[in-house]
Amino acid sequence: MHISLIVPAPFDAISGGYEYDRRIAGGLRELDHTVDIVELPGAFPLCDAVAQTAARDALNTLPAGTIPVIDGLALPAFQGLETALSARRAAGLIHHPVSLETGLDTSAQASLETAERGLFAALAHTIVTSETTAETLATRFGLLADRIATVVPGTDDAPRCHGSGAETVEILSIGTLIPRKGHDLLLRALARLWDLDWHLTIAGAPDRDQVHAHGLMALTEELNLGPRVRFAGEVTGQNLEALWRGADIFALATHYEGYGMAIAEALKRGIPPVVTAGGAAGNLLTPDSGCVCPPGDRDQLSKSLRRLIFGDGLRAEMAEAAWRIGQTLPSWPQQSALFAQSLG
Repeated sequence: MHISLIVPAPFDAISGGYEYDRRIAGGLRELDHTVDIVELPGAFPLCDAVAQTAARDALNTLPAGTIPVIDGLALPAFQGLETALSARRAAGLIHHPVSLETGLDTSAQASLETAERGLFAALAHTIVTSETTAETLATRFGLLADRIATVVPGTDDAPRCHGSGAETVEILSIGTLIPRKGHDLLLRALARLWDLDWHLTIAGAPDRDQVHAHGLMALTEELNLGPRVRFAGEVTGQNLEALWRGADIFALATHYEGYGMAIAEALKRGIPPVVTAGGAAGNLLTPDSGCVCPPGDRDQLSKSLRRLIFGDGLRAEMAEAAWRIGQTLPSWPQQSALFAQSLG
């Protein structure tokens, strides 16, 4: 099988969605499929003329016989090319509908939803990364269930983590500094816990929405949390593993997740998560393995964090349950094979 994976440039950007794309592309190659990465310049998902021209040119120059697989973030650039997409039997890789991205105004959301509705209907295959996204495409966008394949992310084997071992409870949050990830809600929830001994590290790229990133740092100072919060920026490899090893709690106050790869990584390592139930974010957890709060509910998030920060015994029990769940999660080779099957 020859696949052209079409994504916004740069493909080497650090994000959960692109990590999925990279791992699936690598897995497909291990299975002896040919995978070309086609990077589109321009602005996404509110696409400018550069992105639209790049999308048209990419589609026109793809080799005959290749299967175009378009990442959902790039898909709006193909508006107006629905007939060509249908003729090429293009596939979409949808982490979540971009029209549901937090921070869009009403007009932008409506415009993107209209574009996605038409584009989804033109695709021969639609691969999503969670059952929640599959349900959204079926109920909100009218896509037939038999046109949707769910291929959740894989997880790598990882060593059991045992926390910081310090009196100060180390909280780790991983996610790009964009409104959807809810880091501002997390900061406000933690600000209420001034009487407890905790420290937060936020690992995430700040350059996708620099205004929001600067606002988070200003909010940290406004809440008098400066000494208690570290913005680590993009963290990969052994530096990221060091953060995992030193974490007592994983926290994510997301408004919406197509799956929640960082949550799965926490479970794989036996780190109890405290998350909000935005999209599929809370689906992996059981009541004994972590805490799931309503999206946007600062009060409940703060109470849940207090329980785990204060309760060493509870934290240990949830860590054990998290570890057990983590060992049941699928591997990347398994999911790459399933992805190939979904295109067949």
